[in-house]
Amino acid sequence: MSRAILFLMLISSARAQDASGRLQFDWDKLAAKASEKTDVNLDGNTLQMASKFLSGNAGDSAKFKQIVDGLKGVYVKSFEFDNEGAYSEADVRALRSQLRAPEWVNIVDVKEKHESSAIYLQTDGKQARGLVIISAEPKELTVVEIVGAIDPSMLSELGGKMGIPKMLMGPKAKTAPAKKDD
Repeated sequence: MSRAILFLMLISSARAQDASGRLQFDWDKLAAKASEKTDVNLDGNTLQMASKFLSGNAGDSAKFKQIVDGLKGVYVKSFEFDNEGAYSEADVRALRSQLRAPEWVNIVDVKEKHESSAIYLQTDGKQARGLVIISAEPKELTVVEIVGAIDPSMLSELGGKMGIPKMLMGPKAKTAPAKKDD
C-alpha cells in the first residue's frame, strides 16, 4: 500500500511540474560539464518586487515596468563549455520537442552547419503567453524562458536586462554607401 501512495505522489508532482509551463530538462547534467554557467530564476513574486523599484515615468523605465507587470517568470540557463560535444543535438531536440503546436508556434528557426537558434511563442490564440529562445553553438547552449503575457513587439526592451541576452528584432539597418570625395 505504501508503494501505491508513493506512486500517486510521484505522478502528482510530475503533473505539477508540467503545469508550471517550464521546460523540463536535466540542467545539472549540463552544469557539471560547463566551464561557465549562468542561471537566472526570477519568479512572479520576485519580478513584481523588482518592478516596484522601477520608475513609472515615461521612457525606458516605464516600458520595462509595463513588460514586467505581465510576466510570471523569467528564467535563463546559459552554459559555456571548453570543448565541443559537451552537449548533444539530442539534448537540443529534447528541449524543442516540448514546444509543440497548437500551444507553441516556432516563429524563428535558424540552422547553420554548427549552430542553431529558435524562438517559440506560446499563445492562447489571442495573446502571447510565453516565449522560449534556444541558442545552440558548438561550445555554448543558452535557453531563455519568459512565462506570462508579453507583447512580442516589446521584446527588445528586455534584452540586456535580468540576464536576457540583447535581442536584435526587426530588419537589419542598411548602411549607407560611402560617399566619394570629388
